[in-house]
Amino acid sequence: MQLNAIQIILVVLVSFLAGMEGILDEFHFHQPVIACTLIGLVTGHLIPCVILGGTLQMVALGWANIGAAVAPDVALASVASSIILVLGGDFDAKGINSAFAVAIPLAVAGLLLTILVRTISTGIVHIMDRAAEQGSFRKIEMWQYIAICLQGLRIAIPAAMILAVGAGPVKALLHMMPKTLTDGLAIGGGMVVAVGYAMVINMMASREVWPFFAIGFVLAAIDKLTLIGLGAIGLSLALIYLKLEKSGGSGSGSGDSGAGGSNTGDPVGDIIDNY
Repeated sequence: MQLNAIQIILVVLVSFLAGMEGILDEFHFHQPVIACTLIGLVTGHLIPCVILGGTLQMVALGWANIGAAVAPDVALASVASSIILVLGGDFDAKGINSAFAVAIPLAVAGLLLTILVRTISTGIVHIMDRAAEQGSFRKIEMWQYIAICLQGLRIAIPAAMILAVGAGPVKALLHMMPKTLTDGLAIGGGMVVAVGYAMVINMMASREVWPFFAIGFVLAAIDKLTLIGLGAIGLSLALIYLKLEKSGGSGSGSGDSGAGGSNTGDPVGDIIDNY
């Protein structure tokens, strides 16, 4: 698929913003679900890019900077895989899986660009230190903007290069990838998704949340239940819980407390404690 000049400019702009947000982390343009959605929006292929972004987002949940270990470049993975998906022109499940498989090695390769830009930024910091000694706030701000723009170019330049290659070579590259490689990367990415989801559950886990997690897990297995239906059920359960929590300290629960049970004002927690 060929993009017109306006679409190319908008894709490069989104890529530039994603690169900057990888450091600023204010509007989260570098997050896959946002970056892929924006590229899908400007290219006219919103739904497949949203699906790709959601899949990559679950993988990105398991990526984190720990100590001196830098996480894979989620911004480059999101932008590059979305562009490859759009240029490839294959928007079914196979095309999305192919783009997803390419995203993982691209994220690892993006670490090289990250290290390069951060090395340059270290030199810029020393320049800003000298400007601070001179009391030149204008130079400090100028070099600050330059350093941030370098982060944007870190993603925008590879995105422009992929756009310059065109749809033909991109399709050929995707078809040249052996099935064992794409399947292996997809399986590995799925394992990372599980790790990321487990990290989220670990942060949210509590005695009050586990019953709702079990209910949601069972309901999600129902094929004919849509996301809107799941959302309505979740909202209803939340309202029921809030109502029970509000009335948990009333006189109706005093009998249980006198019988040796506990009454903390949290009905679900009391049930679990007294079980």
